[in-house]
Amino acid sequence: MTESLSTRPSPLAPDFRAGFVAILGRPNVGKSTLINALLGQKIAAVSPRPQTTRRRQLGILTTESYQIVFVDTPGIHAPKHKLGEFLNQEAQEALDGVDALLWLVDVSSDPSADDERIASLLPAWAPLVLGLNKIDTVSSSLLEARQALYQALLPSTAHTVRISATRGDGLQELVQTLVSLLPVHQPEFDPDQITDLYERDIAADLIREAALNHLRDEVPHCIAVRIDEYKERENGAAYIAATLFVERESQKAIVIGEGGKMLKAISTTARMEIEAMSGRRVFLDLRVKVLKNWRNDEQWLRRLGYRLKRVKT
Repeated sequence: MTESLSTRPSPLAPDFRAGFVAILGRPNVGKSTLINALLGQKIAAVSPRPQTTRRRQLGILTTESYQIVFVDTPGIHAPKHKLGEFLNQEAQEALDGVDALLWLVDVSSDPSADDERIASLLPAWAPLVLGLNKIDTVSSSLLEARQALYQALLPSTAHTVRISATRGDGLQELVQTLVSLLPVHQPEFDPDQITDLYERDIAADLIREAALNHLRDEVPHCIAVRIDEYKERENGAAYIAATLFVERESQKAIVIGEGGKMLKAISTTARMEIEAMSGRRVFLDLRVKVLKNWRNDEQWLRRLGYRLKRVKT
């Protein structure tokens, strides 16, 4: 795991800077991977599948001289169902009240229609940093060409930083650039706090991450996770019961697998991740249920924590 950039601040520097930075980008460009790398601790689910992130989450990086509150957002994309509409709303609402924006792009490909859409949504009032991620996957000549294509979508005042969230290239430069854009301000959060989510919320995301990493292409986006029980036992261990929802019986069979092997593999991976996150032993009990067409059912979306807001016309 990448070494954390955080240190406990004591005392605060007289020119201490603090503020909120929204991270925007299309699905699968590495937003959550970047958050985890900067904090040196896994707080956000990561997988090769697009749309792994389904909610806004804060990642709080604090040192003796600054506190950056990163707002991790779902990838902006062309929605195909009501869940997709919710994800786009979550990402766009993250722009409200932030001090700076980080637009993260994947330089292993040219700008897409989603990238162009995101560029058109970026407000002019907020300082902007273009983060060119995955620089370890392209040649220097191609990197120069791709950088020019992305910069052409932005005003000339935007800052550009080349990074590799997985390898760690450019992360210090990125942080220094962002800090320079933040106001002199007292910290918003306690120095020991690294996120705004509870353990049970992170556990749900880690269970879904395990499912995304184990399952076939036709299943992952149809999965939702609900934590039914999260209890601490007397010995300090945690008991977690959770339900994985899918949309069809055929998907349920895939998630369970022959003789329950797939569900066991998902449970084992998720349990190990939750234990690493929480620092304690975990007993994880998973079950699978069919919830037909839940991604287009507003009632079930609300029950699962996804609440679409009506746009006034």
